[in-house]
Amino acid sequence: MTTISTELIEARLNATLAPVRLVVEDDGARHAGHPGAASGGHFNVTIVTPVFAGKSRVARHRLVYDALADAMRNGIHALAIAAYTPEEFNNLPR
Repeated sequence: MTTISTELIEARLNATLAPVRLVVEDDGARHAGHPGAASGGHFNVTIVTPVFAGKSRVARHRLVYDALADAMRNGIHALAIAAYTPEEFNNLPR
């Protein structure tokens, strides 16, 4: 198993999807002792990019998974994704 860092995830997503906002959180501490935790990290990603315009939620997630393909196979156990266009993100209730 490869150790995956938030910095690696950020670098891959920045290079592939050119987000205007990107937050990657390592959620591994909350999963200590979880049987799957030994097989990789747990991460939360909030990504905002114009690349998502006109794409379904599934298609957006697929783009994120594709950008992280090798890490998804070897190092990431769980990945929660919140994927928005800039317009959607700006209209979220605050």
